Amino acid sequence: MEPTLRDGDWLLVDRQAYKDQQPRPDDLVVAEGDPWLIKRVVQVEAATLALAGDHPAHASDHLEVAAGALRGRPWFRYWPLRRIGRIR
Repeated sequence: MEPTLRDGDWLLVDRQAYKDQQPRPDDLVVAEGDPWLIKRVVQVEAATLALAGDHPAHASDHLEVAAGALRGRPWFRYWPLRRIGRIR
């Protein structure tokens, strides 16, 4: 299975997606980091989220972030052109 995103993908992010609701397990999220992180939600607790990479080789690497660190949901890839389209 290939990861949903690859290095060099340019994305549009819905910054309002989680303003009034928590993400669900299996959602892709953008979280604060240096650089910002794009990970898949594994588990949601009241104040923290467990995130993991989308690539099967790194799926066991979990990271916990505060729910307030979410910056949005990636929803559309606009570069490279051969991979343009909605992200699920």
